[in-house]
Amino acid sequence: MKIRIRLREILAERSISQRQFALSMDMRIATINHLCSDSVDRVYIRTLEQICEALDITVDQLIVSVEDE
Repeated sequence: MKIRIRLREILAERSISQRQFALSMDMRIATINHLCSDSVDRVYIRTLEQICEALDITVDQLIVSVEDE
């Protein structure tokens, strides 16, 4: 089982660019770009909390488990 962050999908659904979201969150653009990539191997819990608060979603909407391919 793998864990995947759905940030890219959620931003696309809301027509928000990664850059726009990063600036609104006062986060580094590189941080948001990394979280939108498929190669995330670690993330701070506080960062996830801030993203969830900003998007008004729960952590289980942001993070999903996927079967190994």
